[in-house]
Amino acid sequence: MNRTVSRRDFVRASAAGIGSGTALGSLLGLGANLAPATARAQQLRIRDAKSTPSVCPYCAVGCATIVRTIGTEIVDIEGDPRSPHNEGCLCPKGAATYQLHKNPNRATKVLHRKPGTTGWEEVELEWAMDRVAELVKKTRDETFVERLASGALVNHTTAIFALGGATLDNEWNHMQQKLLRGLGVVAIENQARI
Repeated sequence: MNRTVSRRDFVRASAAGIGSGTALGSLLGLGANLAPATARAQQLRIRDAKSTPSVCPYCAVGCATIVRTIGTEIVDIEGDPRSPHNEGCLCPKGAATYQLHKNPNRATKVLHRKPGTTGWEEVELEWAMDRVAELVKKTRDETFVERLASGALVNHTTAIFALGGATLDNEWNHMQQKLLRGLGVVAIENQARI
């Protein structure tokens, strides 16, 4: 079938394609507001969810959040507009808190690499916690200094270093300080200062 297309037909078809392809852009350009549709979609997602007030885990500001759950599943985390600190706003890290919980790459099992090996093996959490406690006690017992040569009381060990991270909240940091200072650890640092 040999059909010739005139220049007029070509221009007419092109104009129709361009017109329909830019219809959405034109609506937006003329001031069409998609916010109601976006809000409706958000409301549908959290309609049956339970709202629980919480605190962003990333820094010492303590921005308030609302965690929404359906059963035991987190479906949304957003800033709490009732908070005088953040008035519902969150920084980029705080806004990504949902991804901290729902990341498919997040480690969910305890892995251990024995000395001298190149591979990791999965171990029970109970065993790992006991092993950490055992090694901390062993190191502290071997390196604890009660008094300096001058006789000054110091009760410390310099063989253990603690590094906190940005995901630690104030409550955890308080308990960690109490534990580490009680063990005599001197080198206590936070990732946020490094």
